[in-house]
Amino acid sequence: MADVSEEKKSAPAKSFWKGLKAEFKKIVWPERDTVTKQTVVVLTVSLFLGVLIGVLDMIFNFGINLII
Repeated sequence: MADVSEEKKSAPAKSFWKGLKAEFKKIVWPERDTVTKQTVVVLTVSLFLGVLIGVLDMIFNFGINLII
């Protein structure tokens, strides 16, 4: 009886891995130049927003210190 329950437990795991492999075959991976361009855009926007937030923080900090 123990063999039957082990087979039932391993069957869903095998099915899961087969399904996962099938899904990975359906993925359309982007080309290298597309990934590079998108990475540069993300880094540029992140840097810009970081600088903008830093400048705004300094301005607000100066204003609050001026009031206090």
